[in-house]
Amino acid sequence: MARLLSLNVGLPRDVAWQGRTVHTGIWKAPVDGPRMVRRLNVDGDGQGDVAGHGGEHRAVFVYQDDSYRYWQDQLGRTDLAYGQFGENFTVDGLADAEVCIGDRYRIGSALLEVTQPRVTCYRLGIRLNEPEMAALLVKHGRPGFYFRVIEEGQAEAGDEITQEAAGPEQMSVFEINALLYAPGHPRDRLEHALRIPALSSGWRHSFEALLAQQRRDGATTGNPGLVAASGPPPAWRGFRAFRVSRKVRESDNVTSLVLEPTDGQPVAAALPGQFVVLQLGPAAAPALMRSYSLSGEPSTACYRLSVKQEAHGVASAYIAEELKAGDVVHASAPRGGFTLRQGERPVVLLSAGIGVTPVLAMLHALAAEASTRDIWWLHGIRNGREHPFATEARGLLDALAHHHSHICYSAPAPGDRPNVDFDTAGHLDIRVLQALDIPHDSDFYICGPASFMSDLTSGLATSGVTADRIHTELFGARPSLTPGIARSPQMPPHLPVGPPGPGPNVSFARSGLNVRWSRSYGSLLELAEACDIPVRWSCRTGVCHNCETGLVAGTVSYRPDPIDAPADGNVLICCSRPEGDIVVDL
Repeated sequence: MARLLSLNVGLPRDVAWQGRTVHTGIWKAPVDGPRMVRRLNVDGDGQGDVAGHGGEHRAVFVYQDDSYRYWQDQLGRTDLAYGQFGENFTVDGLADAEVCIGDRYRIGSALLEVTQPRVTCYRLGIRLNEPEMAALLVKHGRPGFYFRVIEEGQAEAGDEITQEAAGPEQMSVFEINALLYAPGHPRDRLEHALRIPALSSGWRHSFEALLAQQRRDGATTGNPGLVAASGPPPAWRGFRAFRVSRKVRESDNVTSLVLEPTDGQPVAAALPGQFVVLQLGPAAAPALMRSYSLSGEPSTACYRLSVKQEAHGVASAYIAEELKAGDVVHASAPRGGFTLRQGERPVVLLSAGIGVTPVLAMLHALAAEASTRDIWWLHGIRNGREHPFATEARGLLDALAHHHSHICYSAPAPGDRPNVDFDTAGHLDIRVLQALDIPHDSDFYICGPASFMSDLTSGLATSGVTADRIHTELFGARPSLTPGIARSPQMPPHLPVGPPGPGPNVSFARSGLNVRWSRSYGSLLELAEACDIPVRWSCRTGVCHNCETGLVAGTVSYRPDPIDAPADGNVLICCSRPEGDIVVDL
C-alpha cells in the first residue's frame, strides 16, 4: 500500500545567488498534523514564480522516497531531507514508471488527479547546491509529478494512498516525460497522449507542436515542443555578398535598399514577413550587424529591405548617408517565424512606424497571388512626410478583390488631407479596431513599437480574439523573461567588461554586438548576460519547454563546427558554447 510519508510546505523567500536575488518557494519543510489540500495549494505553501509553478494543474508536487535514496547514491549525499526537492508530498510508492496521467488517488479526504511530470527549473540546483540538477532529473528519468485537486480535503503524514480511478490511455509519468525529452517522439504515442483529458495545457501544447511538425514534413529532428519554432532553417550558413543595386528614399526618414547577389546566383525566396541579418560598414571599421525585415515581394533575384534613420543610430545613419548604389554588403539568408499563414480567413495587417516593413511584404505576397481573402490594411504614422510606401500600398490594395484600409496620423502636418492621405487623426489603437468592426476570426499580424504591440495584443484578447490568431514581430531585442529574479535597472546592451576573448566571434543580431568568446563564460547565456542583452530563459540547463516557462532560443546564422543545438537551426543558449563563429537572434 502506498503511503504519504511527509507533508511539506514553505512560503517564498529571497535567496542570494550569483550576485542576484532569487524569489523562490523551493524551500519546503515537513509539518506535523493535517493540512487542508485546496484547489491551488496546500495550506501554508506558496510559489515564488506563479507563471512557471503552481496553478490548478500543478497544485501539489509529489516526489518518491525511492528517488531520494537513488539520488543519495548518485550524488554521494547523506544530507537529503524530505521536502528538499521542493515536493509537497513525499510518498512511499507511486513510482513515475507506474503512475499514469489521469490516475486519481485518495489521500486523506482529498481526491487528486495526476496531470503532468514536473518540469524542473534551475532553482532546484540552488536548493541542492547541484547546478546541473534540473538536467540530471531529466537524464535519469526521475521527474516526479503533479496532482490536480478534484475534491479538497485534509491530508497528513501517515495517510494511506488508494487509487480510485485509472487514467485513459495508460501512459505513465515516465513515458510522458520521455516522449518530450527523448529522441524520436513516436507519432502514435503523441496521439495517445493528446487523448488524455487530464494532461496539462503546457504539455499538451508541446505535444501538439511535435505532432504538427511530423504531419507537416515528417521531421523528427529538432524539438518544437521544447523551443518555439522560429521558421524554417536558413537557406545558407553565414553571409553572402550582395551589391546595392538601388537605393530609394521612401520618406523623410526611411530608405530602401535593393540587394542583388554579387555571384549572380539565385537567392532563396523569403517567406513574407521574414528578416535578414545585414553586415555592413567601412572596411577599416568593425562590422556593423543589424537585422532588418524584408519589405518587397518574394523574389529569387534580389531582396529589398527598408531602414528608418534613428536619431543616434550608427547603422541607420551609415545606410542613409554613406552607403551608395554599387557598394557591397553581406547578408544572411532570410529567417524568422513572423510569416503569413495560408488559409481562407480574413487577414488584418497592423503596423506602426517602421513596423510596416514585414506586413508590407505580406501585402505584396497577397497581391501577387491575387488573393480573394478579406484583407485589412491598418497603419499608424506621425504624418505624411514620415509615411513610407503610401502610394505603393494603395496600388497593392487596389489589386485585391476584397480590401479595407485605415491610416492614422498621430500629428498630421498642415498639408495632410483627411480622408485622402489619412483617415483618423490620432494613434492606431484598439478603439480604432473596434470602431471598424473587424471580424474576430481574422488572422492579426502586428508589428511596431513594443507598447503598440502589447496594447493591441491585450486589447484583441480582451475583445475575444484567440491567441492563435494574433501574430507579432518586435524590432530590437525582445524583453527579458527572468522568472524569480528580482528586477534591476536595465542597462542598454554593451561589450563585456575586460579584454576580448580568444575564441570565435558571437554576433547578437538584434542588439548589434560582436563579441569574442571566452571560456570564462559557462554558456552563451552567461555571455549575453555579461553584455546586458535581454534574454528569454528559465531553467538555464535546457530542460524547460516553452509552453511552461519560456526557454531561451536564438537562430544560428553561421555554425561551421558542431554545437549543442537542434538540427532546425535553433541554439539553446542556456547550455551551449560556440565552437565557431555564430550569429544569434538576440
